Amino acid sequence: MCTTPASELPTALRSVAAAARRRAARAGDEEVDTGHLLHSLLESDPEALAAAAPLPHQAARLMGYLVQRSIGFGRQWQGTAEQRTPGRGPSVGQPERDPAAQPQCNAAAAGALDRAAGGTGGLALLAALAADPDSRAVQILLAAGIDPIAVRARCAGARRTV
Repeated sequence: MCTTPASELPTALRSVAAAARRRAARAGDEEVDTGHLLHSLLESDPEALAAAAPLPHQAARLMGYLVQRSIGFGRQWQGTAEQRTPGRGPSVGQPERDPAAQPQCNAAAAGALDRAAGGTGGLALLAALAADPDSRAVQILLAAGIDPIAVRARCAGARRTV
């Protein structure tokens, strides 16, 4: 998924990356984007979800956007900045392809690895995802009414208290 070998990823980030790949493949997306990473991270890491959406209505709205996107609603996500080629599901009887990672996905993962220390891999990944204003993850956060700059600040604050 990223340029760093999987064996060098912290265990938590390895499982998030694998879940993002599966999510993209199930959806028939040809490439993993930061939205897939964000969804997988928030589903697997309660601390990251709390940093992304500290209020219950924010968390519900954010997860609602992500679920709609994963089941095919919200066609406005198709053809936007991160998607280089149109997503098509596998044909009947053909195996699913392993989607390639997007450059933004790689940058977010690499940034998270640089910042990941002392068990804060999920928060580091969330901060990296929220840092790229052109990423699908930031588009999703904004659509849910969540300020990506505030997300990064909450991630930094949570890492300092650990």
